[in-house]
Amino acid sequence: MDHRKQTGRQGEDIAVSFLTGKGYQLIERNWRCPGGELDIIAADGDTLVFVEVRTRSGLRFGPAEESITPAKQARLIELAQTYLQEKAASTQRWRIDVVAIQLGRGLPQINHIENAVGW
Repeated sequence: MDHRKQTGRQGEDIAVSFLTGKGYQLIERNWRCPGGELDIIAADGDTLVFVEVRTRSGLRFGPAEESITPAKQARLIELAQTYLQEKAASTQRWRIDVVAIQLGRGLPQINHIENAVGW
């Protein structure tokens, strides 16, 4: 596995632990459809949460959360809507969160942004 994929996988593992520690219930990881992939799907109470995980091992390219472009935000909304059409009731409450993880010496720094992508 290349370094980039390994870093991404490590970030997703950290995000799952972080979210379940906050009481979220994990539903799926790496859900795929022809339009792309959702990193984590979880439940926060009665709200379905689609989580985009961004992990950086350095600050050379800026904070991880800044890497979510308007095009990526639009794709996340489309993916969430596809998931809802396939697997959930049309009345299901939902939101898109971002978990940004900065790896380095010591413990990872985690920034959880709830409802980060508006629709």
